[in-house]
Amino acid sequence: MTPPTPPWICPSILAADFARLGDEVSNVLAAGADTIHFDVMDNHYVPNLSVGPLVLSALRKAGIDACVDVHLMVKPVDRLVKEFLLAGADYITVHPESTEHLHRTLSMIHDGGAKAGLVFNPATPLEALEPVIEMIDLVLIMSVNPGFGGQAFIPSSLEKLRQARGLIDACSRDIRLQIDGGVKIDNIGAAAAAGADAFVAGTAIFGADNYAATISAMREEIAHT
Repeated sequence: MTPPTPPWICPSILAADFARLGDEVSNVLAAGADTIHFDVMDNHYVPNLSVGPLVLSALRKAGIDACVDVHLMVKPVDRLVKEFLLAGADYITVHPESTEHLHRTLSMIHDGGAKAGLVFNPATPLEALEPVIEMIDLVLIMSVNPGFGGQAFIPSSLEKLRQARGLIDACSRDIRLQIDGGVKIDNIGAAAAAGADAFVAGTAIFGADNYAATISAMREEIAHT
């Protein structure tokens, strides 16, 4: 699949109503979302348990053909990389702490036909990015500690966004810079000004009464930066 043109609004299904997940995904896409963000948790690397590849496979079989970026908060990670490739992921994003051999894991993602991303927790420095940046299609900066939805945005994440943007701009690759955690209408502009061009929002979108109005308001804030 050809990725959408940035900026991306990426609703996280972690905040969706799972009793009608297919409708929820269709509705946010109709409301103007660019990608669907899968937060995958294993109750090991992070203290929560969420969805697996069968959920993505079911959405694909139901006709959801939008770009899906899968954020793997799991350890070890390689087995689920393979399963999400088979399920139809377009992007697979991993934490450097989740694998003993990061180059091998990123190669596995590319060999499976997907784009590869690298995630940085609030306390994780960006040093792991430079040795593999030529293999990276997406950098994800966590603005909360991973594991739960609905947390408050950590302001120091803006400086990490600026640092990551500098590394990306010095590289020849077309790399998305994504922010995830506590993103809402009143801070998405600051994230865009710091260099982000992909914005994960869970509660801010799925908890809103009007998905389209919320996504439109987010785009207006981004456009003003």
